[in-house]
Amino acid sequence: MDSKIKRLTILAMLGIMVLVAAVIVVFNYERFVSAGSTARQEQTTETEGALEEDGMVKGADLSAFLQDETFFDHEKNTYEKAMEAGTQTESDTDVTLLATSVEKDIRIKVVDADGKTVEGYPFVLSVGDLGNYQDTDEDGMIYISGVRPGEYEITLADAGEYTCTSPSLDVRVKAMVSYMPIEDISYLIRSESEVDASIEDTESDEVDGDDSQYTALLDTDSQDKPIELGIDVSKWNGGIDWDVVKAEGVDYAIIRCGYRGSSSGWLIEDPYFWQNLQNAKKAGVKVGIYFFTQATTMVEAVEEASMVVTLLGGETLDYPVFIDTEGAGGNGRADGLDADTRTMVCESFCRTIENAGYQAGVYASCNWYRNNLHAEDLDAYKIWLAEYRQTPQYEGRYDMWQYTSSGSVAGIEGRVDLNVSYIQSYAN
Repeated sequence: MDSKIKRLTILAMLGIMVLVAAVIVVFNYERFVSAGSTARQEQTTETEGALEEDGMVKGADLSAFLQDETFFDHEKNTYEKAMEAGTQTESDTDVTLLATSVEKDIRIKVVDADGKTVEGYPFVLSVGDLGNYQDTDEDGMIYISGVRPGEYEITLADAGEYTCTSPSLDVRVKAMVSYMPIEDISYLIRSESEVDASIEDTESDEVDGDDSQYTALLDTDSQDKPIELGIDVSKWNGGIDWDVVKAEGVDYAIIRCGYRGSSSGWLIEDPYFWQNLQNAKKAGVKVGIYFFTQATTMVEAVEEASMVVTLLGGETLDYPVFIDTEGAGGNGRADGLDADTRTMVCESFCRTIENAGYQAGVYASCNWYRNNLHAEDLDAYKIWLAEYRQTPQYEGRYDMWQYTSSGSVAGIEGRVDLNVSYIQSYAN
């Protein structure tokens, strides 16, 4: 009886203990859960602490990538948001002012970070005490003539959504033409793809005599003094096989590098200039350059010469750089110049070319030398005469003679101008 009572007492005590334990678990459940969460947080902290400086995770925790905020799509930065929205970034709206002066003038352009002229907005520029000037045609350029010599401060008074990177720009207006190449002339140069060449490239030969019978290179043995045989070419001659041309006996070529538009006045590069220059040199043909002018002032003549110097980029020449002065179909912007102005244009071009280290010359017809130029004022430069006769009738001095525009030379399709030179070629 006593042993039975003992067993019941033990079972009762065990039951009480189980009940107490259950009660403890129930009342401390939230504490256990919180402790587990704390443990996991400590593990996460250890994982985060395992990130290297380069963002990589060290250790063997294969789930650590879940803690890398850049593993999945990240929040886009300002530039990315702007690109998606199609809006401009700060660099897209930054502009800079550039200004030059040749003689009593100021030419200002607004350029972007790449140095390209900013078009499409009527910028307003404040120029010293001269007042405000608006870019009404929205081409990013403003030209002011008749400015008295001196120093001027230029600021961008109205830039719209654009921001000027510098508060102001100082420019010195020159009193006289210095005949030095303009360094930043490239903003005035256009390719033919940017213009209507049919109304811009309109030079027309004024033929002195009938040249239909002169189609071949002259016989050098029949000449009473040493000569070199040459051609002059431009885009109108198309692609040229210069090796064949050299084999035909051509000693030199005067290559057109460009022209000023007879309507707009833009400086336009001949699309065949560079390939003609390089391929002629490779074939062993001596080279010179000519530029068809439509300048109406000495300032524009300096611009044209500056374009030639810029396009050459330091290339050496064997023959001079010539300014080609002739008509442009009667409606060219320079067709109505008087002899005084035309002569000053030619002289300004030549002086600028010489200051760049090249020899300079003038090309014109016999009629133009007699009636549209003061040839005696151009004696300091090489004279290239166009007169289509067996023997020129021009009374003045000339160093080269273009005797036909109806020549034929293997390697060139169609007609080509033929020339003889009485000058010794030179190396620039």
